[in-house]
Amino acid sequence: MGCFFSKKSKRKPSESDERTTTVDTAATGNAASLGNSGGGEEPRQYSWDKREKVDPKDYMLTGLKDVTVGRLPGKLGGQQFVIQDCENCDIYVFDHSAAVTIDDCVNCRVVLGPAKGSVFFRDCRDVKCVVACQQFRTRDCKKMEVFLCCATQPIIESSTGMRFGCFQYFYPELAFHFKDAGLSVFNNNWSNVHDFTPVSGETNWSLLPEASAVLESVPPPGPESEFKSVRISADAERSIVPLTTGGRRKASEESCLFVFFAGEYSTANARKLIDEASAKGFVLIQTKEVSMRPEDVKRVFQNSAESLVECVTNGPVIALELSGDGVVEACRSIADEVFSGTKVFVSDNKNTSSRDVDSFFNFADMQMGL
Repeated sequence: MGCFFSKKSKRKPSESDERTTTVDTAATGNAASLGNSGGGEEPRQYSWDKREKVDPKDYMLTGLKDVTVGRLPGKLGGQQFVIQDCENCDIYVFDHSAAVTIDDCVNCRVVLGPAKGSVFFRDCRDVKCVVACQQFRTRDCKKMEVFLCCATQPIIESSTGMRFGCFQYFYPELAFHFKDAGLSVFNNNWSNVHDFTPVSGETNWSLLPEASAVLESVPPPGPESEFKSVRISADAERSIVPLTTGGRRKASEESCLFVFFAGEYSTANARKLIDEASAKGFVLIQTKEVSMRPEDVKRVFQNSAESLVECVTNGPVIALELSGDGVVEACRSIADEVFSGTKVFVSDNKNTSSRDVDSFFNFADMQMGL
C-alpha cells in the first residue's frame, strides 16, 4: 500500500478526519499500485502487452492436396512449425525454425530450412525431403527419401523403406539460417542411422546411390509458384553442407586427417581444402566442428600436441577426413602451398594417418554424445 506525509495541522484531528485520511490514503495507494494516479496518465505498458499477436495458423500447413505451399525467408523467424494431413503437395519452408513435426502426409516433396531442435515425421509415406536439423526422427513411416544434415544420430522407429543421402542444397539465406539455428554445416551424421525397432533378417533403411540427384527427388518450385524468386541450387559446389560419403565403403584404404584451428577464415579455409582435394580426385569422408580442451589436444594429437595446445583456446576446430591413394602426401603439399600461414594439423604419413583419423573422430563423437 502506498503512503504519503503531509504537514501537521495545528488542531487535533477528529475521529472523522482520521477515517477520511485513512480512506484517502488507501485509495491513493491502490491507484499508484495499479499505475494510475488519477492525474490523467496512461496505464503503464508492459513488454507482454506490446508483443505482436501470433496466429497459430501462420505456423501450420494442414489438410492440403495437390498444391505448392510453404513459407518464404523471414516468415517463421525461429518458431515451431506443423505440417499435417497433406497429400501430393510440394512444400518449401525457406526459413529457420525451432522444431518441425510432419504428420500423416502422403506423396509429398518437402524442403525444410534448418531446425534448431527436432524434425519428426510420423505416419507418413512416399515422402521425399531435404532436411537440416539438430535431431531427426521418424515413426511409423514408409518409403521415404531423405537428403539430410543432422547434428546427432538420426533415429527411425517402426519405419520401413527409408533411404538417406547427404544434404545438398543452397538458397541465398541458408547460411544465415544455419547460424540462427545454431547448427554447424560440418556436423552432419546423415549416414549414421539408428533403427530403434530392427527386424531380424530385414533392412529398414539404406543409403541412396552416390549419384542420386536431389532435384530429381525434390524438384525446385515451378514458374507459377510464389517461391519462384528463391534462387536454389543442389550442386555440390554450391551446397552449404559439404558432400560427404559417410558410411559408404571407401575406395581406398588410405585416409588423412586435416584439422583447421579457430580463426577468422577457418570455415573458408576448410571449403578451400575440399575444393583443392576434390580437384585432385580425393574424396571427403566426414567432417566435424568441435571444441577441444588442452587435455583433449594432448590425448588426440599426442606427439604434435605441444604446438597446438594454445590454438584450441580460440574456439572450435574443424576436422576433415579425406581418402584416396596418395592423399596424405597431397594434403601435406596443399598445407605448405595453400595454407602456409595458417595453423593446421595434417597427418604425418600414411602409416599413422588411420590412427589420427580414428583418434580424432572417436573423441568428437564422444564429445557430441554420438
